Amino acid sequence: MHWAFRIAEELVRKHPDREKFVCASGISPSGSVHIGNFREVVTTYFVVRALQQLGKKTRFIFSWDDFDRFRKVPKNVDPTFEQYIGMPYSEIPCPFECHSSYADHFEIEFEQSLREFGIVPDFIYQSKEYGLRRYQTQIVHALQNRKQIYDILMNFKTSEHSMEERERFYPVNVYCEVCRKNTVHIHKFQDERLSYTCSCGHSNSIEVALATNIKLNWKVDWPMRWKAEDVVFEPGGRDHSSATGSFNVSKEIASNIYNFQAPEYEPYDFISIKGSGEKMSSSSGNNITPGELLKIYTPEVILFMFAKYQPNAPFHIGLDDDVIRNYTEYERFSHAEQCHLKEEISAALELSSVTSGIRRVPKFSHVASILPLVNFEVSLVREVLARTGEAYTLKEVAGVCERVEYWLKNWCSEKVLKVNEETNREYFGILQDQEKKWIEGFVQLLRSEADLQDDEELMRKVYDICHVDDPKLKKSNQKRLFSIIYQLVLNGNSGPRIPILIHSVGKERLIRLLTF
Repeated sequence: MHWAFRIAEELVRKHPDREKFVCASGISPSGSVHIGNFREVVTTYFVVRALQQLGKKTRFIFSWDDFDRFRKVPKNVDPTFEQYIGMPYSEIPCPFECHSSYADHFEIEFEQSLREFGIVPDFIYQSKEYGLRRYQTQIVHALQNRKQIYDILMNFKTSEHSMEERERFYPVNVYCEVCRKNTVHIHKFQDERLSYTCSCGHSNSIEVALATNIKLNWKVDWPMRWKAEDVVFEPGGRDHSSATGSFNVSKEIASNIYNFQAPEYEPYDFISIKGSGEKMSSSSGNNITPGELLKIYTPEVILFMFAKYQPNAPFHIGLDDDVIRNYTEYERFSHAEQCHLKEEISAALELSSVTSGIRRVPKFSHVASILPLVNFEVSLVREVLARTGEAYTLKEVAGVCERVEYWLKNWCSEKVLKVNEETNREYFGILQDQEKKWIEGFVQLLRSEADLQDDEELMRKVYDICHVDDPKLKKSNQKRLFSIIYQLVLNGNSGPRIPILIHSVGKERLIRLLTF
């Protein structure tokens, strides 16, 4: 059984009378949301889809934690933004001067990419929720029970604690009304009023029930919102999932402070960029955003990459030859008969679908082998595919060409092969006599074949050029012949399949480059 359906069935079993299943995810807009964060959203998305297929009503919520404090300036943001550290993301200017705030810029960027996946949750912006005083009752309750909260937090820590620290503990952040930073020292909470002094010199005493500048600390805020939204399922990253991690702490606070059972929880592991081995981070710049990945992969292929792995299984994103492998795998599975697929793969494909039916487009690998040889001309790619028996509209070809071109030029430039302008006499001169005869035989074959439509028949004749009875030597000869052709035509040791090469470069041009 696929993991999303396992979770969905467990939710139904534990909550048989529940009318609506609220599933949640959330991210802080500290910078560009990367593909590692995307696992948070897509894990919930797959469980929601599985619940829906089981006939259950669902609500998929996504919380933007944009009332969190700004902690660190990301690499792609002007270093002068250090002046805003300590302020809520929603109140910091847009670093690129194109949106209303820092939070707004990164939220809109991510939301636009989510729509391409068909993922449209109910977005909740915590800066607005706190601004509307939605959580005032829960904030007052947390302050009234602050010492009990302290005890719960300390039960998960090995460090020593004291009664003095317990007396000084307040489970909230306060943003100063003057400088808007959370550099505030709280003096006391009495008669539902909070007194404090900011490092900027401002002091105040405010009625908590009317305040809009108080935010609960993370491990209290999280369980409070579980109850506020009646959440039944939410995943969390590996860093939140240890024995002393945020989930177990929040679970205790939910039960003992807010009298609410914590939702079902699924830990997910991190995703790394192939070759780096590092965890992705919005602030470090070590990341790939979903928007960047969508320039290379279709939404379905990306979703399938996540759906096929258990959430607790780490994996890496590669933008080298892995792109071809990932496309080829998805194409093979999506065109296979359902009865020949494993249940988990079939379910992963179903969960990854964005549009109904299979889109009719050429294979990514075929287009990648043709596009550079025709100088990235989409219409010529279509013509070459037609000569090989694959008929597509220009629109069907153009979408694949766009992603192939972006991938080749930005991530795999070594695969951008160019056809030689002149004959490579120097290389031809160092070939053995037998190898030169192979090339002469290949040229004769090209000249004698008026119709090159039957690729299989053509390849049989190409193989016959260097035929020997020894099967091992025969294979070696064939490999060597292809390598020589690629060197003489593309100045490289590898290239597309010979029929694709002929159709892309053109028979007459090939003959000219291979005649000495």
